[in-house]
Amino acid sequence: MKPEAPAEIRGTLMPIASSLPGCDVCEHLPRMARVMDRTAVVRSLTHPWNFHGMQYATTGAPVGSVPLEEMATHPDHQPFFGSVFQYFDQQRNGPKRPEAVPDNLALPFLLSTRRAAARYTPPFGSSLGSRFDPIWTEFRGEATTSAVRRSNGPAATIFDPYLGVKDCRFLIAPEAELTGDITVDRLNRRRSLLDQFEARRREADATHISRRTATMDRQRELAFSLLDSQSVREAFAIDREPATVRESYGMNLFGQSTLQARRLVEAGCRFVTVVWDEWGQLNAGWDTHVDHYNRLKNELLPGLDLAFSALIHDLEDRGMLDDTLVLVMNEMGRTPQFQGEGRGHWGRAYTNFFAGAGMKRGTVIGRTDAIGSTVADRPLTAKDILATIYHLVGIDPHTTLPDRQGRPVSLVHDGQIVPELLA
Repeated sequence: MKPEAPAEIRGTLMPIASSLPGCDVCEHLPRMARVMDRTAVVRSLTHPWNFHGMQYATTGAPVGSVPLEEMATHPDHQPFFGSVFQYFDQQRNGPKRPEAVPDNLALPFLLSTRRAAARYTPPFGSSLGSRFDPIWTEFRGEATTSAVRRSNGPAATIFDPYLGVKDCRFLIAPEAELTGDITVDRLNRRRSLLDQFEARRREADATHISRRTATMDRQRELAFSLLDSQSVREAFAIDREPATVRESYGMNLFGQSTLQARRLVEAGCRFVTVVWDEWGQLNAGWDTHVDHYNRLKNELLPGLDLAFSALIHDLEDRGMLDDTLVLVMNEMGRTPQFQGEGRGHWGRAYTNFFAGAGMKRGTVIGRTDAIGSTVADRPLTAKDILATIYHLVGIDPHTTLPDRQGRPVSLVHDGQIVPELLA
């Protein structure tokens, strides 16, 4: 917040004091204000690019580019950090049991598939192979609240589950969901028949099983194991949560996704990602090029306020916060000055914040200049954040993995551990 800046910089939203000294938050985040003393805030992240950069923010890729974000075949792709975690965890502990809740899950739906615009490349395993891709859930539910969107063509009234949702649930391998007439016994008979066919196929092709065939086998085994796994079914039974708990997270898609993430971690999932994605039109999420104040005040900030504060309280109450690393990450900030009806992309200065296992509580790192334009103290990059995360989960950030051409590539390139973040 820059309350002393000129009006065209500070805007109309005002700061309030938080429980973390020296870190005011927006007036529309009253619940978050009360838990900020549990967090570590980095407000001096910077890079030179003004475009969406999930691949840059969550992989070791040293340089951001639009082709990298939009082309899954780009040669400079590197593995998503959830995929790297899963890879090293399997190196240490071996694969999980088939009936266990898998790792590296992502919610609520495959990135960029619910908006009327070109899609970005979702995080994936890259050179590690498709078996280390995140497993994306599918969302089921009914949006209860609408908003007028006008960021991608004519104005349209769109029912957006991020604003309100009922009957919300999440499916893993939804295409394999059991229908009412398929019992577990009937499923097992079908699986036995399929196994017989597959045995004959392998005999006929014993000298060469392609990578695609092997991937297909793994995906099919995953689907079957999830269908008859009691632990997976229980982890996804979000309707068993008391109404008061569900409401505390917010009866919207981000809040319920965050609650589902807590259930997955509690059930043994080691890495889970929740994305606040766009729904309907372009710029429907946090990309506030238009209708900036209305969307922040009435849509975005209230949802974040509920979900984050509820998650921190919930993890504390369950004795899980000291063992669970909570990462609130983005890939850029917003322009210091208004551009038309909103604020545009701004990579030169932005903030991430963290809580939980290994992070130093109640710390603020870095600052920006008087108008939030440039970093004035302790400039850091997304690679420094990734190096610190890898360190906290027991992975040497300077380890190398082979890229698609077999060349050794560092997980974080020139990223360095941020000692001020460590408890």
